[in-house]
Amino acid sequence: MKHTDIHLPRQLPIALERAHKRDVRSQFAALPFRKKGGKVQVLLITSRGSGRWILPKGWPMLGKTPAEGAAQEAWEEAGVIGKLYDQCLGLYSYQKTDARKRKLPCLVMVYPIKVRKLAMKYPEAGQRRRKWFSLKKAASLVAEPELAQMIRTFDPHSLH
Repeated sequence: MKHTDIHLPRQLPIALERAHKRDVRSQFAALPFRKKGGKVQVLLITSRGSGRWILPKGWPMLGKTPAEGAAQEAWEEAGVIGKLYDQCLGLYSYQKTDARKRKLPCLVMVYPIKVRKLAMKYPEAGQRRRKWFSLKKAASLVAEPELAQMIRTFDPHSLH
């Protein structure tokens, strides 16, 4: 197979024209999933600002592994209780707008969580919507092409 035979999803470049390489931020996201009727579903939440469909995600936390940080964000933002996998599914990039309207380049590592239960009371309840979607539908709703590809091809059987 030649390298030209490989078709990868379109990856967005990180815009560094007004930032230094050291300014790239890291975040950790959870991919909450369940099986319902033999089909895999993922839980998306809305962002507080624009209302876009996203994964629960946040900044690195002192004393927590990236996967533990993702699980903490899934709890705080979506009330997720479940089994955490310490296996990174992949990375995606996006531009986060900070309080001063600056665009900050972010790289996000994604960790799966098999949802056992969704709590009714959790820290950000009432601030976001949360909803279950099929893999295909969830992939069509997220803005980032790398994340869409990760969701579209997600297979819980590949987790160890």
